[in-house]
Amino acid sequence: MLRVATMPAQMTELPFLEHIAGRFNLPVPEFLTAEAGAAQIRDAIKRWGGKALVKPDVLSGRRGKAGAVTMVTDYVEAQRQLKQVQSLEINGHLCRTAYLTQYIPAEMEVYSAITYDSRYLAPSMTLSLAGGVEIEDVADDQKITFQIDVFKGLGAYQVSEAIAKLGCPANLVSLLSRSLVDLWDTFISTGMRMCEVNPWRITPDGKPYACDFKAVFDEANFKFRNLGFNLPEYPANMTIFEEEMASWNASSYRGQAHASELGGELILPILFGGGASTIIIETLVQCGGSPIILSDFGGNPPYERMFGTAKICFEHNLKKAKLLLILGGNANNTLIDVTFKAIADALEAYVYEYGAISTPVIVGRGGPHLVKGILIMRDTLEALGLPYVIFGPETPVTQVAEYAAKLVKVWPETGDVKDES
Repeated sequence: MLRVATMPAQMTELPFLEHIAGRFNLPVPEFLTAEAGAAQIRDAIKRWGGKALVKPDVLSGRRGKAGAVTMVTDYVEAQRQLKQVQSLEINGHLCRTAYLTQYIPAEMEVYSAITYDSRYLAPSMTLSLAGGVEIEDVADDQKITFQIDVFKGLGAYQVSEAIAKLGCPANLVSLLSRSLVDLWDTFISTGMRMCEVNPWRITPDGKPYACDFKAVFDEANFKFRNLGFNLPEYPANMTIFEEEMASWNASSYRGQAHASELGGELILPILFGGGASTIIIETLVQCGGSPIILSDFGGNPPYERMFGTAKICFEHNLKKAKLLLILGGNANNTLIDVTFKAIADALEAYVYEYGAISTPVIVGRGGPHLVKGILIMRDTLEALGLPYVIFGPETPVTQVAEYAAKLVKVWPETGDVKDES
């Protein structure tokens, strides 16, 4: 069965190349879509120095690790690969199409990402000269994150200082800094929640190229709605869990219940807060937390609605989870005691039906009736004998997510956890 992926609004590299890069003067490789003719492909590969990359347009990362990005040196092989790649399934996602990009020779690769960071209550930029690898595998002294003032914007001097601290050669600083400022302009002008270029490939003559790109948009932001084009629809395999969640979400207008599988293996995140959910997932991924699902619940759901939502999530995912994360920002209208009571009862019902579990639980939330909700959750977790940590609203969600990602990777060695922050 096929479905159209609708959560969240994401942009992959191909739409970025087609619609965004040129608007903001971002340097990118030349490209051709799968519909290009043999003569176009032949001429392009010759113009590009005899090398090109065939890539899938798919809502999944790690395309290279999945073997879906291939080098070609002649137009016959390029046409064959373009057809083959379109039929691939990558990390549970089907490809929409394939495309051909210019191969950029490079002496250095750079990682960059911009997101809204609750530690600063503002956007932040993360940079590393270890581009091309997963950022969670990069040592802390090889990356730097700094706040961006939304009123002053990002200055080239600020970027130059950051990449100089990372050890960027002096002759590369100027052009790279300008391109990173242009990336910020792209981010703030289009209603993005998050964007990532990994890698920027820096040519031997010092010119940077954005060679892979992804972004997540705030669909409520008028800047996104005014982009002037529609994001393409991506087919994906709908799992039994996603089918059940989609049906459950459509069964009532009272409270949202969005969830989709990410293919992770460690943390089951029950998340609230729209943009906060995206930031939490990105933090978990960057820190190696391997989230099992992407979830976004809320809209002040009544007890029955939240109980059913949590019950479906637990039945399909709790058995394989190494840690349960219940986390969201500070709610305005959602009653924390109601949602926590529903989640706690669903957890208790799961144990009653499937047997005792020992999964550690991390909780973080803020909003109306918070204290009552925390007490309900604490009593249930203690009655079930589950180790837990509870964070209050003063702790940024990114810090809670980082803590969860670190804890889950060492959990069997950590012993019992019981803390109320």
